[in-house]
Amino acid sequence: MNLSLNHKVLSEAVAPQEGTTKLAKEAALVVAGILFLAIAAKIKVPMWPVPITMGTFAVLTMGAAYGARLGLVTILGYMIIGALGFDVFAGSSAEKFGLEYMMGGTGGYLVGYVLAVLALGTAARAGWDRSAPKMAGAMLLGNALIYVPGLIWLGMLYGWDKPILQWGLTPFLIGDAIKLALAAITLPMTWKLVNRARG
Repeated sequence: MNLSLNHKVLSEAVAPQEGTTKLAKEAALVVAGILFLAIAAKIKVPMWPVPITMGTFAVLTMGAAYGARLGLVTILGYMIIGALGFDVFAGSSAEKFGLEYMMGGTGGYLVGYVLAVLALGTAARAGWDRSAPKMAGAMLLGNALIYVPGLIWLGMLYGWDKPILQWGLTPFLIGDAIKLALAAITLPMTWKLVNRARG
C-alpha cells in the first residue's frame, strides 16, 4: 500500500504551478468545481430501484482531481453557496433551500461530502488515482465516509426505530457501484491522456 503523499494530483499536472498565474488557475478551478458539483447534483439517470444522482460521483472525482486542499476549498464554497439559498443540492428547490434544507435529512450526507473530498484528495496525493483497483478502493472509502454521517444523522433526526437503512442506504447501492466503477476507470484514463500529451 502506497502512503507516500508526494504525488501530483490532476489539477497540478496542467498549467502554471507558481506565482499569480497559479493563484488564478486555482481560483478558476474552484469556480469550475462548484459549477460541476451544482450541475451534477441535478442530474438523475433512470435506474432501479431509484434514479442515480451524479452528485456523489462529482464530489469524489473532484476530490481526487483537486487534492485535499483545493478540494476542501471547493466543497466548502459549494456548501456556503447552498447555505445562502441557491438551488445547488440534489433535492433542494425553490420551496426548500438553504440552511433549512441542509439541516434536514440530507445534512449528514453533506458532512460526509467534506470528509470524502479530504479522503479522495489524500488518496490521489498517494498516487491511487493512477490505478483502477486503488481508485476503486478510494471510492469505496469515500462512499463509506458519506454514508456513515448520513445514516447517523437520519437516525438522530427521525429515530432509530425507523427503517434508516432502507431510507438512506440500500436503495442507492447499485447506483453507487456503477459510479464507483466509472470513477475507477475515468481517473486513471485521464492520467494516461495527460502523460501522453506531455510526451
